[in-house]
Amino acid sequence: MANENRNSAHWGALAQFATPADLYHACEKVRDAGFSKWDAHTPFPVHGLDKAMGMQQSKLPWIVLGAGLTGAALAFWMQTWMSAIAYPLIISGKPYWSWQAFIPITFELGILFAAFGAVFGMMALNRLPMLWHPLFRSRRFERVTDDAFFISIESTDPKFDARATLELLTEFGATHVELVE
Repeated sequence: MANENRNSAHWGALAQFATPADLYHACEKVRDAGFSKWDAHTPFPVHGLDKAMGMQQSKLPWIVLGAGLTGAALAFWMQTWMSAIAYPLIISGKPYWSWQAFIPITFELGILFAAFGAVFGMMALNRLPMLWHPLFRSRRFERVTDDAFFISIESTDPKFDARATLELLTEFGATHVELVE
């Protein structure tokens, strides 16, 4: 039955909730029901919502660390190569390879690459830029940036069944449910 819904004209289901607390409890119930392709939409951060949704730790800190270490390593290697291999000059009696002088540039390039890793990693993990989304078809969803709280479940979710999902969201306390084309 779920395979039939994947080929339907529906993108998924959208449910509106009255308060952040209602949304929080509904997220716990949707998570416990076994849905995997769904999201919560709020006009402001709701404390603990990620835990209620069962979200895993972000991979972004590892991306930032990797990018920062890569930048620092490249900066240190570049300065070593220029000072000791490509253009060896004795300046003020210092040795060709004076690593202490390399620290400021190494630090700065590490920070620069970490910042790029944070921005581009966040964009990749969030699948941005997304200039259009199927939820934009819903007139009711326009209130998400103002005062409304929503849960959306995609029709590609293995547990998605149009009628059963709408009934389930209504049982969870939704004030309005609809199928998004």
